[in-house]
Amino acid sequence: MSVLISDGTKVMVQGITGHQGTFHSAAMLEMGTKVVAGVTPGRGGSQVHGIPVFDSVEEAVGDTGCNASVLFVPAANVKDAVVEDIENGIETVVVISEHVPLHDAIQIIQYAKLHGVRVLGPNCPGIASPWRGKLGIMPNMIFKRGSTGVVSRSGTLTYEIVNALTEAGIGQSTCVGIGGDRVIGTDFVDVLVMMEKDPETDRVVLVGEIGGTAEEEAAEFVSQHMTKPVVAYIAGRTAPPGKRMGHAGAIIARGKGTAESKIHALQEAGAEVALLPRDVPRLIKHEA
Repeated sequence: MSVLISDGTKVMVQGITGHQGTFHSAAMLEMGTKVVAGVTPGRGGSQVHGIPVFDSVEEAVGDTGCNASVLFVPAANVKDAVVEDIENGIETVVVISEHVPLHDAIQIIQYAKLHGVRVLGPNCPGIASPWRGKLGIMPNMIFKRGSTGVVSRSGTLTYEIVNALTEAGIGQSTCVGIGGDRVIGTDFVDVLVMMEKDPETDRVVLVGEIGGTAEEEAAEFVSQHMTKPVVAYIAGRTAPPGKRMGHAGAIIARGKGTAESKIHALQEAGAEVALLPRDVPRLIKHEA
C-alpha cells in the first residue's frame, strides 16, 4: 500500500456543496479516489457529481462506511467538523482550510491523538498517490506513478518539485503535504516513519522551509532511522530574520529556524540538499 491512502480508503467531503468542495471533489473522482459521501448541513438528500450528500457525518458514515474525510469548511467551523469526524470513527482527516485559529488547532490535534485519528493540516494541500487517488487539492496532471515519496510543508513547492520529477521521468509513490501552520497534526517525522516502512517507496524527497525546528527533527530521524535515500530542498535562504514568509510557521526568530541550520542538519544526516527546486531530479538520479 502507499502512505495514508489505500485501496480501502473511502472518502467523505465536508463542505462538498461549496465552490471549492464541488470543484475538488470532481478532481478527486477523476484521479480514481473513492469519494462516497459529502456532508453539508441542510443539503442532505441532494447529490454532487453523483455523490450523495448528507446532513451529518454520522449519517454519512452509517450509510456509506466512509473512513477518511477532506474538509472544505470555513476556519471557524473546522474544530466542530473534526470533532464530529473523530466521534464517528473517521480514521484520516485532511484539513484543507486555512486561517484555523491556533487554539482550535491545538485542541483538534490533542483530541485526535487521544482517539488515534490521523489529522493532516490545517492549511495543507493533502495527500496524493498517482494510481490510488488523492485527498485534497493537488493538481492531477503533475503526477506519475513511481517509487519516490514526497513530503512537504509548502503546497506550491510541492507542485513545482513533483512536476519536475515527472518531467524527468521520476514517478511518485505518495505525496504528502503537511502544511505550513505553526501547529499541524502530522509532521515530517510522522511521514518519514511511514515512508521508511512503505515497500512501494524507495527514496524520499523532503521539502522544507525556514521557521521552527521540524526539519532539524527530521534530520535527526534520517540520521538514526532512515535506510532509504533522502533528497531535500529548503526554501527561504534569503529571508530576513523576523519576517514571516508565506506560512504562519515560516519565521526566523532569535537565530533559530534559518535555512542554513536546516541545510546543515540534513547534510550532516546524510541527505543530499538541492540548491534549487529544479535540481531535485538530478540528485534523485544521482542517489539511484
